[in-house]
Amino acid sequence: MLQDLYATATGWIFEQAIQPVLYALGLMDWADDAYQWLDFALFGLVTIGVVYAVCRPLELWRPVERWDDGAPVRTDVVYTLLTRLGLLPMLAFVLFASLQARWEGWIADSGFVPPTLETLLPWLREHPFWALLLYIVVLDFGEYWRHRLQHRFRWWWALHSIHHAQRQMTFWTDDRNHVLDEVLAALWFGGLALLIGVPPGQFPVVVLVLRLAESLSHANVRLSFGRLGERLLVSPRFHRLHHGELSAGEQGRNYATLLPLWDWLFGTADFRREVYPRTGDPEAPEALVRGGWWRQQVAGLRRMAAAIAGR
Repeated sequence: MLQDLYATATGWIFEQAIQPVLYALGLMDWADDAYQWLDFALFGLVTIGVVYAVCRPLELWRPVERWDDGAPVRTDVVYTLLTRLGLLPMLAFVLFASLQARWEGWIADSGFVPPTLETLLPWLREHPFWALLLYIVVLDFGEYWRHRLQHRFRWWWALHSIHHAQRQMTFWTDDRNHVLDEVLAALWFGGLALLIGVPPGQFPVVVLVLRLAESLSHANVRLSFGRLGERLLVSPRFHRLHHGELSAGEQGRNYATLLPLWDWLFGTADFRREVYPRTGDPEAPEALVRGGWWRQQVAGLRRMAAAIAGR
């Protein structure tokens, strides 16, 4: 029902606001692309609304820190708006449209049908809820390893360090990433989802669940899920240890997005329950700490180039 309502709203906005403009400008050949762009933007707006409704009251309830100067947090808001409503959807659309065309052409020519989770486990076709949960678990596992690699490779850490430079961490910090890092993340996540055969109708739900979990884990709230809960779901306390001043680079811990199980299995978990360290990378340059969006993007590219050159 919600999916039908969303589709109806998207269609109405497109017909009333976008299609007439395309027609007047003689750009109707771009109608399909414009509709997909609108779909990206509206889903991003819905995601921001859900995250704000959950995380903002928690931060007002029991904040870990309070700050007089909120400029760094406002920069993170800019990141979120650009990522969820504009810049990243545009880049992702251009990249994935090309990759998808190549992928589908290769499959058509070769006759190869890639295996999916439903191919390996046929009973999932009759149980969409359990299939959804399994997709979330597999993609969460993939996100754990992507995150570890971000800390492992110096060139990738040079980009990811923008995320760790924030000393005023809030739920907005989730989107504080370099554009190139976001593109790599989109390719990683989208490629894995394509590989395991996540249905188009379930993909937005998977994204929303993991997005909410990741934003909540960055929230400026003194919140632990208890001795048992901390081992079932990533909490703000659990992930704050990952952003602590002594947890930068290869010294990282608590990498998981949703399930601490991965940190426990691979020896990177820290379950101390009452520890809420100061956040931020003490070695980060001022450009990454207090610079605006553009300044941080340029600094990230320079740091990546220096890392590749071995400096």
